[in-house]
Amino acid sequence: MKKVKLTITEANCRSDHFAAGDTFIVDDLCPPLCHELWNIIYPYIFALQNGAELDAGDDHAKAFDACCPDGCRVKIHGELAEND
Repeated sequence: MKKVKLTITEANCRSDHFAAGDTFIVDDLCPPLCHELWNIIYPYIFALQNGAELDAGDDHAKAFDACCPDGCRVKIHGELAEND
């Protein structure tokens, strides 16, 4: 299974769960993310793990950027992990 690297790019979580620069690797199990953020990013992760390229402006990339549904308090970048 392809691995996806997640990086928190901005963090203003009302529960202080994340800090900018935190990284997680998604393999078989979901990382320790809140379920609201996970529900937003899971479709992108699934697509990348299955070989998709995602829309990125006028181009396509094996990466995505997203934010939590709570006012974009946490922003995250996902990409295929190296060595995959």
